[in-house]
Amino acid sequence: MSALTPLPVLPAHAIPATAVENRWLIQDLWGFDAVGILGGEPKCCKSLVALTIAVAVASGTSCLGDHRPQRTGTVLLFAAEDAPAIVRDRLTLLCAGMGIDLATIPIQIITVPKLRLDDPTDRQRLELTVAHYRPVLLILDPFVRLHRVDENIAGEVAPILDGLRQLQRSHGCAVLVVHHARKGAGHMRAGQALRGSSEFHAWGDSNLFLRRQQSVLTLDIEHRAASSPDPITLALVASERHLIIQPTTADMADEDREPSLACRAMQVLEEASQPLTRREIQAHLKVRAATVGRVLDELQAGGRIEHDAQGYRLSSLCSG
Repeated sequence: MSALTPLPVLPAHAIPATAVENRWLIQDLWGFDAVGILGGEPKCCKSLVALTIAVAVASGTSCLGDHRPQRTGTVLLFAAEDAPAIVRDRLTLLCAGMGIDLATIPIQIITVPKLRLDDPTDRQRLELTVAHYRPVLLILDPFVRLHRVDENIAGEVAPILDGLRQLQRSHGCAVLVVHHARKGAGHMRAGQALRGSSEFHAWGDSNLFLRRQQSVLTLDIEHRAASSPDPITLALVASERHLIIQPTTADMADEDREPSLACRAMQVLEEASQPLTRREIQAHLKVRAATVGRVLDELQAGGRIEHDAQGYRLSSLCSG
């Protein structure tokens, strides 16, 4: 056994400074090689925002307003709750909304049915995959499907997060993990609203938090080593041909604070545990059948809700 040696040490002034061009993966939105959480309550479009970031990094196109990638390249993505075909469809719609051909950008989808970060074999396979594709960004969505530990116990969560940090350091890629917030935690500070141990909030170099009030989405941004920009109010614009998540104006946000009939219908469906019939929605809204029909038809045409034999539900595009 070799003798132990002291830890390596350098004078503070001799440590190389961070180059300006190496500070951001996406300007003001995500650090160059940051690990962190994209969090929010259910139905806050977390998965769509993650995919929007993926398209931006892979293509060099600005996202969520004027946040332009400063580093571009391959994005490696594992979506545990969606079939690869659904991920491909969402990416196609997002690319169409950003004027991009999906076939021209380097987004790689991990297609295994499950990936457990608390399983040594799965961790090793993930590291081999990262080493092979050399992504600039790894997206894992959502954390709850990536393990079998108790998220409330720091001693069980920390080793998984430490493993992802080591992956980032070994391969120079940023890591974005989608994670759920507690239900009804809209009044809490963004990071404190995350479900489970406080390790999640403490771990992140860059963290994004989504909140929803009626149809209004708000994105809070936090950075460990940089000032945090003002929150962004976002709107989802959907059709059969494209999908866009973009900033909305303050005036539009003010209007949405007085919920329209469409907003109220969306809220009724969001709170429902199963699809609702038109008559059930009418009973909640207490308006004429013809008015409910017109509102539901408009929401369906805009891609915000879906309808089948069981009834109406929020669009699958808005899930996550």
